[in-house]
Amino acid sequence: MGSRYQPVENYGVIGNLRTAALVGMDGSIDWLCLPHFDSPSVFAAILDDQKGGRFRIAPAGEDFRRKQFYWPDTAVLVTRFLDDDGVGEVEDYMPVGGAGTVTDELVRRVRVVRGRVAFRLECRPAFDYARAAHQVDLGPQGARFDGPGQSLDLAAPVPLQRDGAGVLADFTLGEGENATFVLRRLGPDDRPGRCPGVDEAEELFRDTVAYWRRWLSKSTYSGRWREMVHRSALTLKLLSFEPTGAIVAAPTCSLPEAIGGQRNWDYRYTWIRDAAFTLYGLLRIGFTEEAARFRDWLKDRWQEAGGDGTGPLQLMYGIDGRTELPEETLDHLEGYRGSRPVRIGNAAHRQLQLDIYGELLDAVYLHNKYVEPVGYDGWVRLRGLVDWLCDNWKREDEGVWEVRGGRRHFVYSKGHVLGGPGPRSAPGRQALVAGGSGPLAEGPR
Repeated sequence: MGSRYQPVENYGVIGNLRTAALVGMDGSIDWLCLPHFDSPSVFAAILDDQKGGRFRIAPAGEDFRRKQFYWPDTAVLVTRFLDDDGVGEVEDYMPVGGAGTVTDELVRRVRVVRGRVAFRLECRPAFDYARAAHQVDLGPQGARFDGPGQSLDLAAPVPLQRDGAGVLADFTLGEGENATFVLRRLGPDDRPGRCPGVDEAEELFRDTVAYWRRWLSKSTYSGRWREMVHRSALTLKLLSFEPTGAIVAAPTCSLPEAIGGQRNWDYRYTWIRDAAFTLYGLLRIGFTEEAARFRDWLKDRWQEAGGDGTGPLQLMYGIDGRTELPEETLDHLEGYRGSRPVRIGNAAHRQLQLDIYGELLDAVYLHNKYVEPVGYDGWVRLRGLVDWLCDNWKREDEGVWEVRGGRRHFVYSKGHVLGGPGPRSAPGRQALVAGGSGPLAEGPR
């Protein structure tokens, strides 16, 4: 079973500040939710190779060597295929160009650098986490997939043929030739679009490259690790949700902590802790706009301490600010390499995690220092947080690992409440039970 799945490290990520897609080194898009990070998936082969759905463009043969890299200083991903007879490339990106305008499009430009390469295209959506059937219609400009409440249009410069619930195409390009495919999400009144010409596709590509380079030019980092720091910054930026300023912990759900394990959680939400760490990293290298946007988003989350004692803030929210994130399992999907169950939603949103207040105040300090001073109303609210924390910091909580076996005393929670030293990143750590006999097994996070 495992051999059908690519290693997670073989995926690159592209996005448009509203959602993101994972592109494998085999040229397959195995994860995409539209129109937003937390929308139901249309491609989810990473969670079920047979049912999940994918959009693959790759050479027809199996003997090609593969490389994957980003166009310098951008979120444009290039997957290169090499053999003795030719070298082909697939450039993948989601347009964010011009003045930052965004469309629900995914562009795949196929090029041949040397020789001749025969390619095969397979596009097989699976709407609503592969729970909903859809209709396929072929037209002169490509194919249309109509599912319940959502439609996709695949504009193609080559003939497509129906293959069950998907489409296939075989085409060959010579040296210097290229073909551009565009997958669009259609609104209720939208009609299928045409395939962009060579010049139009080049302009779209250049606009997207220019956007990312413009954003990255704000960086103040000039140390020896510039390339790696900037690549990390671009990845963090891809996790931001531009309409609200929220920041997701990850663009995926249900990837297991261990193969075959059951800790398969949905990370497509905004954790106060994770967002604070992200802002910490971006602020230190000059990116202040994201901090200001997140501050505005956070203002609307503030509330009086809840009657259930969970405090003025939840530990996580939806990217639109919603407070309810009901969890359910998708039993029809086998999970990454058989790691069931597949979960969407996250029941941990009602947990108490005391450490988030210390990490939030750390981010506020940096915002006050590097972006703009916190105003009077802001300090009043922060004082309310601290007052609540002073009255509650000795309580048991679920801790950084979001355990689901009841609340306990955690060293990590107390350390960050008090501003003491502690791990700056949760992955790979174990929380220790204060006064207990040993490490507590890792939970959801």
